Amino acid sequence: MPTFCAPDGTRLAYRETGTGAPLVCVPGGPADSSYLGDLGGLSAHRRLIVLDLRGTGRSAVPQDTSSYRCDRLVDDVEALRTHLRLPRMDLLAHSAGANVVTQYAARHPERVGRIALVTPGTRAVGIEITGETRRALARLRRNEPWFPEAYAALEAITEGRGGDWEAVAPFFHGRWDAVAREQHARARPDNEEAVALFGAEGAFTPGATRAALGTLTAPVLLLAGELDLNSPPRSVEECAELFPEATLVVQPGAGHSPWLDDAGCFVQAVSAFLDQANGLSGTERPGPPRKPGTRPWPRR
Repeated sequence: MPTFCAPDGTRLAYRETGTGAPLVCVPGGPADSSYLGDLGGLSAHRRLIVLDLRGTGRSAVPQDTSSYRCDRLVDDVEALRTHLRLPRMDLLAHSAGANVVTQYAARHPERVGRIALVTPGTRAVGIEITGETRRALARLRRNEPWFPEAYAALEAITEGRGGDWEAVAPFFHGRWDAVAREQHARARPDNEEAVALFGAEGAFTPGATRAALGTLTAPVLLLAGELDLNSPPRSVEECAELFPEATLVVQPGAGHSPWLDDAGCFVQAVSAFLDQANGLSGTERPGPPRKPGTRPWPRR
């Protein structure tokens, strides 16, 4: 697995898969990036360069653990670009990784080509998601056999009366089956310190970030899962309004990992946008769902 040196000397790893123009991918969590796989076959269209954030996967644990803070991870993305000798790069971010990439775009707009934000976290731009928004979205699943127990746990969490995150896991999948359960376990972060410090004080400056993104000329795709409680479509749409050149796609039946819910639908939308061919405009709602995926919001 190739590695490079971050500005503070921490050795960071990344993996490459596929062929074509490079696409630098930033995972959520912070978690081992292996949960992304090849993003449902996107590697058939692009050479995926998938970063392991510091302290996760095969990247080293930093001596200064305060460097787990989101805004400081921006320097790691820039170090990877320099290592790859890319004057500009296309970026894809999932979930919490979108907080890193939006701050990267705000700080280094001249280094950005096209950006795909997949079920993005929105803390870096100050978009809050209310408990009622999550509960209303959850009620779309009322006919599922697991709904009563999961919804009771969700109510307790959003009202500050409980914290049974495992019970609400089905809400982050298009279908709660064996594949979803396996993905849920695989995607769970194992470096709790990195998770806890990701959003430490000073990690986000929403006003400055929003102002910088308001002048960004790079095209941005924001892809939401119709059923995703972590990044509800309404919140992703609000995020899209911050970018001058934004395309919003809501994938039907999808949860937080839409490349698992319907790989074909996901790859078609993302590859068309990145290739600037058969491009999408406005709000599109492509194809029906197939398979499930996850990542719970407390880790965003």
